[in-house]
Amino acid sequence: MAAVILDGRSLDPKGVERVARGETVVIDDIARALIDKGRRIVDRHLSERIPVYGLNTGLGARAGQMLKPDALAEFSVRMVRGRAQGLGPPLPPQEVRAVMVARLNSLLTGAPGASPAVADALVQALNRNVIPVMPRHASIGAGDLVAMAALPHALIGEGEMLVEGERQPAAQVLQSAGLAPLVLAPKDGQVLCNSTAFSVGLAALAAVQARRAVTSLQIAGALSFVGFRGNRTPFQKAATRIRPQPGEIEAGDELLALTDCGTAEVKARRFQDPLSFRCMPQVHGAAYAEAARLEAALAVELNSVADNPVVLLDEERIIGTSNFHMPHLTLALDGMARALALVATDSVSRIQRLMSPSFSDLPPLLSSESTDRAGFGPLMKPAEALRAEIIHLAHPVPILPSHNADGQEDAATFSALAAQKLGELLDRMDLLIALELLAGVQAVDLAGVKELPVRLAPVHKAVRGVSGFIDDDRPLGREIERIAAELVKSGKLPTLAPL
Repeated sequence: MAAVILDGRSLDPKGVERVARGETVVIDDIARALIDKGRRIVDRHLSERIPVYGLNTGLGARAGQMLKPDALAEFSVRMVRGRAQGLGPPLPPQEVRAVMVARLNSLLTGAPGASPAVADALVQALNRNVIPVMPRHASIGAGDLVAMAALPHALIGEGEMLVEGERQPAAQVLQSAGLAPLVLAPKDGQVLCNSTAFSVGLAALAAVQARRAVTSLQIAGALSFVGFRGNRTPFQKAATRIRPQPGEIEAGDELLALTDCGTAEVKARRFQDPLSFRCMPQVHGAAYAEAARLEAALAVELNSVADNPVVLLDEERIIGTSNFHMPHLTLALDGMARALALVATDSVSRIQRLMSPSFSDLPPLLSSESTDRAGFGPLMKPAEALRAEIIHLAHPVPILPSHNADGQEDAATFSALAAQKLGELLDRMDLLIALELLAGVQAVDLAGVKELPVRLAPVHKAVRGVSGFIDDDRPLGREIERIAAELVKSGKLPTLAPL
């Protein structure tokens, strides 16, 4: 695997996912020069005793108090120890790596003012797969201060690391990996704690999964459509371009291509199909639009600096900011979740319509005509259970004031919660997509479709390679889970039906 080159300005969610899955990282040479420049500016402020928040002053309610020069390095360590207060289960290793690369990339602009040793420590930890324990419950989205503190707490050898799912003392794991504990210089504790990387890293992983889910739903929906022998008129370019809402043209054109049977075109059975079939360009298109909105927000978050304070390299001064506050990202994450809830609702509806002879002209329950066969009937219960969980997870995060730092920090965006619940939603969505894929394949076979659209034929083959034709009743849960893992979550499905 080629290393991911980080330069502070071009990281995207796919790059985050690559690192999360284990690829190594390399820092661009130009970025190293920027780190050095930013640190020189910090050192000048230190030597000249220019007040800078969190560098030589206290934090939060103590922001107006200056620190003694000989206490500044220790203050970095104390900042970490005092804020490593997260609760609950640790993030999985992939999510921790996503958080780490998000923080590392933003350091490379030089604007955080970190010591070069901080960037090097993150590179070494990623490349040797050293995984700090980062508790799940810690951030309210006004900067991820407490959530992020677990990262430096482990790197300095005082926290914990994950080794094959088990918590171990960080000092022991660092020694085994041949790494020395990180020595924090003044401001380094603040740089590693006062960051938005917890929210941004998790959001980046969710964004990649969300884009993949919408594309996979297009394929699953198209397969159901072919099994339903639906009417392609609403997918035609004239129809989707007469009211070109964001995403609608893209979704409509894809569905047109996915359902194209060429000379063996299947004749539509109905003048108008149920909305869950004929409105896929609108519903899936809205999800595509929300995916693009989320990706645009992350393009900024991954390649900008949300630190407070921040070093202005060209002006060689340090100023305070409020860029750690992320309402825009939170809204984009919630919008993506709600769009996926709409898509999930229609997916379940399509499965039910395929099971209903009055709609599909297929055997009842996608089984045989025999009255003793349950077919897909019992699967409607897990399908509706998944849909209910998806809708529940699509509810927006709360809009609440905060009461931190004696009232100084009185607002919150809950961006980390928005990212976490979107990730949970997508785990359910992958199972639902797999269920519709199996229903669509069964419908195609029962309908006796002689020639599948060229883009869907490999999908049909792959699904049947996991789950054979359902002639007599058998438990299908594990087969659906395999389809979800091997075709959907893995990202393989879109490669089978390239557009």
